[in-house]
Amino acid sequence: MAELDAVVEDGDGAPGGLYDNALFEEGRGHVLVHRPTARPPRRGRVHPVTLPAVELAVATHTGPHDDIDVTYGEVGAWVVANALAVAGPVRETYLVGPRDTADPAAWRTEIGWPVFGVGER
Repeated sequence: MAELDAVVEDGDGAPGGLYDNALFEEGRGHVLVHRPTARPPRRGRVHPVTLPAVELAVATHTGPHDDIDVTYGEVGAWVVANALAVAGPVRETYLVGPRDTADPAAWRTEIGWPVFGVGER
């Protein structure tokens, strides 16, 4: 994230990340960190990408990331009960984080799990 912040001069929204399912299942996989900007730079490992549109089941984790797995479990349980999980990376959006405040209790991380709705919600 520090490398991205050093290159993106004028972010237009909250930064985030896309995390392959393999990271959770196998402990290894791909990660893409991103930060919206109207003028995407290309320098070093930083390059423009367009994130595909996707339907997500979303929950907001409040506080430090030490127990973010609990929120992931809650989203996963909801997905199993109410939707069909689809292949694709889980998305995190860092609404409030270390760059905003040194108080971990104030952090807010949005977790988005790719789904295909199968019924009324």
